[in-house]
Amino acid sequence: MKKQLMFMIILILSFLITSCGNSLPNNLEPLKAYENCEIKTLSEDYVCVWADEFNGSELDMTKWNIEVNGYGGGNQELQYYKEDNIFVRDGKLEIEGRKEYFSGKSYTSGRINSKYKGDFRYGRVEFSAKVPTGNGTWSAVWLLPTMNSYGGWPNSGEIDILEHVGYDPNRVFSSTHTKKFNHLGDKGSLTFSKTLYEATTDFNNYVFEWEPGNMKMYVNESKIGEFNYVPAYNQDVEYKDVYPFDQMFHIIINLAIGGIWGGVQGINDEIFPTSLYVDYVRVYQKNIANIDKTAPSKPEKIRKMTSLSRSIFWNPSEDDVMVEKYAVYVDGDFYKYTNLNQIRFNSLFPGEYEITIEAIDFTGRVSSKSDKFILLI
Repeated sequence: MKKQLMFMIILILSFLITSCGNSLPNNLEPLKAYENCEIKTLSEDYVCVWADEFNGSELDMTKWNIEVNGYGGGNQELQYYKEDNIFVRDGKLEIEGRKEYFSGKSYTSGRINSKYKGDFRYGRVEFSAKVPTGNGTWSAVWLLPTMNSYGGWPNSGEIDILEHVGYDPNRVFSSTHTKKFNHLGDKGSLTFSKTLYEATTDFNNYVFEWEPGNMKMYVNESKIGEFNYVPAYNQDVEYKDVYPFDQMFHIIINLAIGGIWGGVQGINDEIFPTSLYVDYVRVYQKNIANIDKTAPSKPEKIRKMTSLSRSIFWNPSEDDVMVEKYAVYVDGDFYKYTNLNQIRFNSLFPGEYEITIEAIDFTGRVSSKSDKFILLI
């Protein structure tokens, strides 16, 4: 009898352990490290989910696409992008710019992207790069949206982790471009720069950290700049017009020649051939299933936007890892989700409405509802 009782207790405990092994509301699983990443984890927070160490003898076409065109990149650049200018050798990616006539262009170079092969939303990008010097070069490691959810450029955003122009050899730049802030508009893009004397002589380590409403860029552990969504300072537009960075993006690496920035001081043909080198690219994401332990805080201080009709914003909720989205309710009924702490009620008729909001993190944990806010439309 005692043996049967003990067996039943063990069986019940085994069932409880199995059924409760993943107690997260959305059954989120821990991340598995990407096999071919040389540094698979960064403390307990980050796990490598995609990487190219460039250890082979040719570009890995399961990770990259090679762009072949002479469109000028939308910046009046003077190169033709060719496959022949892209090499993987000595454990590095090399993109070579040349002074040669091809298909109506006086220069050739290379450009690759990870679209549909390495796309991600939020996380940490790390790479090591050495850029060329000399008037006319324009090197970049940057991101574009995989799907233009908010419309064509610049509406869906652009993130420039590293840009460098050869006529300014000791400085690197990080920028974002959006509908409200872009280099072709009257407000310009949002740009930071940093002096880096070894930009063209040594490999330097660049880091891009991306969370909802916040992005940071670093070089050699020193911050280049930080971008935040602050609705109180952008009360004339929806969040997507200033911070459309809540969608999937992919990586682009290229060496342009000339153009509206790279060619400002002309092109020195004596520098060619010249190359952009990248030692590795690694993408990490937070291992949320392991590190997120609590629900977000209640959304606070809802108020109406001063210059945009039908719109409200509130203080972002706090979470031990990240808030993924907010659930917005109108008169007690679910209205829609919004990824950041702002929303416009385009479909409501004129009248008075009671608004409440919940914050939801990436595990599916939900905050308590906000205090009620009365919206007049």
